[in-house]
Parts: sequence; C-alpha cells; structure tokens
Amino acid sequence: MKTFLKTLPFLALLLVVTSCSTVKVAADYDKDANFKNYKTFAFFKTGIDKAEISDLDKRRILRAIEAELIAKGFTKSENPDLLISLFTKANQRVDVYNNSWGMGAWGWGGYGPGWGWGWNTPPSISTSTQGVLYIDLIDANKKELVWQGMGTGYLSRNMEKKDERIKEFVSEIMMKYPPEASK
Repeated sequence: MKTFLKTLPFLALLLVVTSCSTVKVAADYDKDANFKNYKTFAFFKTGIDKAEISDLDKRRILRAIEAELIAKGFTKSENPDLLISLFTKANQRVDVYNNSWGMGAWGWGGYGPGWGWGWNTPPSISTSTQGVLYIDLIDANKKELVWQGMGTGYLSRNMEKKDERIKEFVSEIMMKYPPEASK
C-alpha cells in the first residue's frame, strides 16, 4: 500500500502530461459536395482577419495548413476552388488539487502532546489554456461551407514548442479531409 501511495502522484502527473499532448478532432461536411473536384485553394483573408489570435500564430497556422494541403496534392491559386478560413476559441481551465493525505502524527493539542490527524498542506492550483482551432473549407464558386474541421487541445506556453504544437493541431485536423479518405 505504501508503494502505491508513493507512486500515485507520479501516475497522476503522467496522466496529465500524456493527456496534454493529444488533440481531439472532429469534422463535419456537406454530404452533397464532390470533394474530388477541389484541386486549388487560397486563403479567405476576410475570415482569417476576424480570428482573435496574434498575427504570428495566424501565420504559423496558415503555413501548416498550406503544407498539409500541398501534401494532399492541392495547388495554391489566384482562382481557387476552395477558400480556407479559420477561427479559434480559448478556455482557461483551473484545477485545484487537495494535497492533504491525512497522515497521523504526534502533535500538540488542547490537552498537550498526543497522537492525531494532521499534516495539512494547502491545495495546489494549476491553470492551463484549452484551445479550439476551426478550419473551414469554403466552395469558392458557391460561397458555401463544404467542410469544417475542429481540433481541441491544450496550448503550449513554451514559444519553442508552439510551432510544433500548431503543426500537430493542423495535421490531426487535416487527417479528416477529404471525408471519404477518413472513413
């Protein structure tokens, strides 16, 4: 039992670290759209400008989307079949952990020294930011949304890991495109 109690904090930390590295993705699409007809793309500046993130992060996301689409055989064009837009949401998450193990110990009470429950430590508080990235593919001729991918995960505050994390978000989302390939 002592060994289990000693490894419990390590297991909890491991669970938190591994859960932070994943991106949960979902996609929705127009079932009547013929995705085989889409070969070219451009970015929809009006939609992208509305995204409430820094211009640096926008460029990181757009570069990652462009790389994914080119890898799928698309060509960037002035007269595109698809317009690419994006938007984001962020939620702050606050976790409070009660660190009181309730260990028995000798201490001083109202009647002098004796055995009792003690060793209370204050709770620890951690905050993290959960972000949601939406990637919209719009039929350029019809001006209608034909596909939307969404990725949810925890954002890195470490600037060195930010590029890597954004690429992971975009890659995981774009695995769902085109819809026929993800079935």
